[in-house]
Amino acid sequence: MNDRQVFFKNKKILIYGFGKSGISCFNFLNRNNICKIFDDNKKNIPSKLRKKLINVNKLTLIRFDYIVISPGIDIKKCKISNYLTKNRSKIITELDIFEITYPKINKITITGTNGKSTTSKLLFEVLKNNKMDVRLTGNIGYPILMEKKIKKKTIFVIEASSYQLDYSKYFKSKYSMILNLNPDHLERHGTFKNYAEAKFKIVKSQNKNDYAFLDNENKFISELTKNNQLKSKVIKVNYLEYNRYFKKIDNIYFNNSSNKKNLSYVLSIAKILKINFKKVIDTANKFKGLNYRQQIIHKSKKLLIINDSKSTSFSSTIPLLESYENIYWILGGLAKKGDKFKLKKKYFSNIKAYVYGKDRNFLINSLPSKIFYKSSLTLSKAIKILNNDIKNDFKKKIILFSPCAASFDQFKNFEERGKFFNKIIQHIFKQN
Repeated sequence: MNDRQVFFKNKKILIYGFGKSGISCFNFLNRNNICKIFDDNKKNIPSKLRKKLINVNKLTLIRFDYIVISPGIDIKKCKISNYLTKNRSKIITELDIFEITYPKINKITITGTNGKSTTSKLLFEVLKNNKMDVRLTGNIGYPILMEKKIKKKTIFVIEASSYQLDYSKYFKSKYSMILNLNPDHLERHGTFKNYAEAKFKIVKSQNKNDYAFLDNENKFISELTKNNQLKSKVIKVNYLEYNRYFKKIDNIYFNNSSNKKNLSYVLSIAKILKINFKKVIDTANKFKGLNYRQQIIHKSKKLLIINDSKSTSFSSTIPLLESYENIYWILGGLAKKGDKFKLKKKYFSNIKAYVYGKDRNFLINSLPSKIFYKSSLTLSKAIKILNNDIKNDFKKKIILFSPCAASFDQFKNFEERGKFFNKIIQHIFKQN
């Protein structure tokens, strides 16, 4: 009997939230356990599993051993908030289940405010190009419990959000990266301290044989490092140390400081894993990035168009605003609580801002008065206004769609928002 069977056999388990994560947990645990499902929206439960659905009034009639909760659920604002608060000690996550099942598997966990997905994908491709059995999972959209044929030498690259780490109890990682920390998700965590501590759990849980890769320049990470006695080997990542390698990169995707920093983390762990830097550089030069994350959708002598729909905060956009000139910047949506715009004055004259959406007034008021802006209700209207403005501009132009806000005022998610932007842009180009 393996660890998974010993720990979970015949347990009563409530799975709350039946999205990708919830479905993978149910499929993984249901065979040897009594699993019940709850979701705020019953329509999310397939008809063949309705018999597993538990009514909210009957939750207290079953003494559950564990409650597996999807990371997107805020226990303070959901339908069974009181029940979860009383049973907080029983809450675990998909990451916990994986840890208990495969405690000896090598895991590289990547978290931080910005750049998690890009760094995870880049590292995955580097390891794959080095003929390693590597899996890319977690917050990037691939549930970890869906992976099959796992061997002793299998390596997991896991993108972890603050939500996943906050709810986790047992999860550990031999290699952990905190790329950066800036105020984010305060509507969920309440304070920046809570948010930062959720991220920092991934290094606090390590032992002396593990490695923690931390940003050398981030003041918040430096403070947390001082206040916590870490057992692991701490590697302070200084991206300037890798300047000579950046010169070998011929990929416009790495023209800005944020992606250079992401690459510096990959180089740092490559050194520990004894991977030849030439292979890292070769992978970086072929790297195409991810959709809607600083995605270059048009490139010519006179125009560059970047779709960065994934951007939900000012801190994620600043490196792009510092990397180009003559920027036509589209931003808008639902602004993040506590978000602040911090850009050096020398860049102000490079920018024309086109602000749209529900929180456009907040975003406008966050911008310095010297930055030119125009306001509109919708994204499509903002693009049309911008298109009229660029017609008489004969210099090289950068159209940057980097919203600095959540998408939920007008779109289901950042992917839908990104697709919409591409569609409108393509339509305009056909007309032109």
